[in-house]
Amino acid sequence: MNTQPHLLDQKSAVDAYPVVEEVSSLLKRPAEDLDASVPIAERAALRAAVSDLNARSAAGDPAAFYGQQLLLSRIYGLSTQLPEGPTAEGSTLVHEILRLLELATAAAEDASVEPGVLDAAPTEPTAYLSWLKKLAREHRVYKHPYYRDFIRNQATVEDLQHYVIQESVVDGRFDDLLAMMQVGTSDGAKMEIAENFWDEMGNGDPSQVHTHLFNQIFQVFDISAQDLERSLTANALLSGNLAVLLCRYRYLYPEAVGFLGMTEWLAPERFVHVVHAWERLGLPDVGIVYHKLHITIDSRHAAGWFHNVVVPAATSERMRRAIARGTLWRLNSSARYLDERMPDLATLRPV
Repeated sequence: MNTQPHLLDQKSAVDAYPVVEEVSSLLKRPAEDLDASVPIAERAALRAAVSDLNARSAAGDPAAFYGQQLLLSRIYGLSTQLPEGPTAEGSTLVHEILRLLELATAAAEDASVEPGVLDAAPTEPTAYLSWLKKLAREHRVYKHPYYRDFIRNQATVEDLQHYVIQESVVDGRFDDLLAMMQVGTSDGAKMEIAENFWDEMGNGDPSQVHTHLFNQIFQVFDISAQDLERSLTANALLSGNLAVLLCRYRYLYPEAVGFLGMTEWLAPERFVHVVHAWERLGLPDVGIVYHKLHITIDSRHAAGWFHNVVVPAATSERMRRAIARGTLWRLNSSARYLDERMPDLATLRPV
């Protein structure tokens, strides 16, 4: 399967949208020095260039979309990774650029939500949960052929390597996403998120911490940090960026509930196919421990999440609407990500 077309978008983005690398080059400068040294006119020019990048992405330019999501991912790295030196975290200039990227990304996701869907949600909490699950079951991403056909029966070692790289933007840091989203919660919701987080922490056993288990896959394939960014597609970057966007802001907490809850609910069935492919190819057992574990644990997590986080919150109209919004962001973005894998499948292998 050809996994390289995104590299054309990457090169095009660098060539056509120099603002991506221009802003990226500022991210290792101390925030105070950066804000004091960039003149007002240059700040305005950078904001204008980012706004143009957003507009061209919204118009369907794949290079602009890639550049937009790459830059957003790099800025998020300031607050999701421990630095080895000075960074621009806290810079007002970087924050202005960040908000332009975030608002454009959110607007694009909202545009993909079918009109009237959010208005159709039932008001009774248990009926609302059933409606939410039905929404997912009837979505084209549910039991997607990328997993049921391609990954399970046809994927090569190279295909699985590419797959785990793309999945790393969410699976590889799910513990941090939970830690961010739980701030300010209370009662049953906080306890459910905490239990989920403790499972991610291997229940106190460092060798069983889930991010550690996921990273063992990288060791099987000898994937470096440089390989990760270079290999991520625009839609994979988007998936990771949406997760961070929803988990870092308190006003988007209900959207995070929908987004992460749907992520866990879809995972077990998908991972069954990944495990089958891994074993079919005879790859080392150490690399598939994470997926085997989550076939069982995510089923339990999803059930607890729905009943202890979603249902209590669904007494509020605002929360119902926002949880459904986050759910649809996850379903729609996941569908686009999986769909883009399928054209090559149709041309290179019999279906």
